[in-house]
Amino acid sequence: MSIAVHIYYRGRGGNARRFAEEMTAQGLVEKIRAEKGNLGYAYFFPMEDPETVLLIDQWKEQAALDAHHASPMMGQIAALREKYDLHMQVERYVSETGPENLADRAFIRE
Repeated sequence: MSIAVHIYYRGRGGNARRFAEEMTAQGLVEKIRAEKGNLGYAYFFPMEDPETVLLIDQWKEQAALDAHHASPMMGQIAALREKYDLHMQVERYVSETGPENLADRAFIRE
C-alpha cells in the first residue's frame, strides 16, 4: 500500500507559483523528500489555470504521513500558505494491493 495526496493550491496574482518557488528555495521540498517513507513530492502547473499549483505528495504508509504532519516543517509550510493567501483542495488516494489490472496495460506505453 502507498498513499498519494494531491493538493491543489489556489491563489491570486501568481501567489500559488510563488509559494512553490519559495518552498523549493527554502529547502523545504528537499527536506520533505528526505523524510522516512516519502516516495515523491513534486509540484505541477496546470496549463489552463495559471493561478493553481498541484502538489503530488506520495508516502509509503499512513505512519510516515502522520510523522510528516507532526514535524516542525508543517509550521513553516502553514506560514507560507498564509503568506501567499492560498486555498486548498485535497484529494487522497490509496494504492490497491493485489494483481495489476491487465486490461489497463493495453493503454500504457512504457
